[in-house]
Amino acid sequence: MSKSEVIPHAKQRLSNIKTCCKKTIYKIISIFQSQNQHNTTWSAKLIKHNSESRIAVYFEKNQDLIARIKQIAGARWSQQKTVWHLPDTLENRERFNIEPHANSLPSAEAIEQIEKFKQWMRSKRYSESTISTYSEALKSFLFFYREKPVVEINNEDVIIYNNGYILKNKLSASYQNQIVNAIKLFFKTVRGTKIEVDKIHRPKRAKLLPNVLSKEEVKLILNAHSNIKHKTMLSLIYSCGLRRSELLNLKPADIDSKRGIVIIRQSKGKKDRIAPLSPKILEMLREYYMGYKPKTWLFEGVNPGEPYSEKSLQSVLKQALQKVSITKPVSLHWLRHSFATHLLESGTDLRYIQELLGHNSSKTNEIYTHVSTKSLQQIKSPFDDL
Repeated sequence: MSKSEVIPHAKQRLSNIKTCCKKTIYKIISIFQSQNQHNTTWSAKLIKHNSESRIAVYFEKNQDLIARIKQIAGARWSQQKTVWHLPDTLENRERFNIEPHANSLPSAEAIEQIEKFKQWMRSKRYSESTISTYSEALKSFLFFYREKPVVEINNEDVIIYNNGYILKNKLSASYQNQIVNAIKLFFKTVRGTKIEVDKIHRPKRAKLLPNVLSKEEVKLILNAHSNIKHKTMLSLIYSCGLRRSELLNLKPADIDSKRGIVIIRQSKGKKDRIAPLSPKILEMLREYYMGYKPKTWLFEGVNPGEPYSEKSLQSVLKQALQKVSITKPVSLHWLRHSFATHLLESGTDLRYIQELLGHNSSKTNEIYTHVSTKSLQQIKSPFDDL
């Protein structure tokens, strides 16, 4: 086949593939609409997931719909949010009746103010994740008042927004609190505003107990992998009470074997702290280091010099849970909660636990007293005396 024949042929094949993909998406949407007519409710909305804009699709559990939504490119299941979510593309927005990009932007003045706010936060050395979270939260609020000058927004407008958007859409108290944090910080930087920052109140948050695993469950999870790298990553999170990002940001030099500590640098709140290094973990780390010889980061991805990805780390935990048949929706943070609770049950003072976890306030650690079973097990139920 000549070059003049190949190019049109390739273009035709590409066109056929695109047509096929569009037909698949339309078919999936039509199935959702058909199911909706038969009392299977579904809805879609924009969400932020790992600092990325996504479209969440909510529907009653249905294996046929799950199988079909998997066919959409980039569709993923969030164990944390318990929802299927898709890439935030114009095509997906149109298919699921989400407003177009152009209509979801605040006014030109607000966009300019948000950019100034970002610059201000960077000058204050806020982390990029915080800058992204606050600017996106502020964008939602200012979009609600896109017809109103920023300096004219007042405290009453905040209450109206909470009722007309947050509560109406049944959004969480934690999301509302995030919005309030962004609004308060932003309006501290705006001159001549009608907002009284000190009078903006945060919502009451539900007092939820942290998710904790038993020591037996932790042992099963940590021993699930035969791969030394996977086993070491999960074990280090539990043994030192690390956050996911803290593990992935460790460098070989942060393991101080002579002093028996792990140095966690510039963690949440830009604080350094240390954690004790278990002799068992040290042996595991040495075995891992000899086998993998990491260069820049303690745990590197496929490409040398690049840190291990969050998604891959989550996958390591997921595989471990499957191997030991634990069906609880365990996340990496459960290992950190379990570390703190098990320390408390073994008699460790809350003040030391506060230091080990890197918490500013001791009140944060008091939640672990509510899930510690050691004291509770010593209480005899009056039922036993009946």
